[in-house]
Amino acid sequence: MIEPDAFKEEVRLTAREMKVKPKEIHVRFMTRRWASCSKSGRVTFSRRLLSKPADFRKEVIVHELLHLIVPNHGKMFKALERSYLREEGKRVQEN
Repeated sequence: MIEPDAFKEEVRLTAREMKVKPKEIHVRFMTRRWASCSKSGRVTFSRRLLSKPADFRKEVIVHELLHLIVPNHGKMFKALERSYLREEGKRVQEN
């Protein structure tokens, strides 16, 4: 299990890699979603993510941060998501 502050640091590092700037990062209890992103730039993640594997957390983080660029789940969103996650996979394999 990862601590909330360490998780927020994961989010900040991923945001820097993606060149996005969330206004706020929150971790709280959520029953229906893994995360959400507001129009104002606030990203909120479920505390349940703290007990999930790092690769799953990364997918959720990338997905939500990508909403700071593309607000919907259209073709552009899906293409960018695949691209970011593919790049992440390459970095993991290189290390």
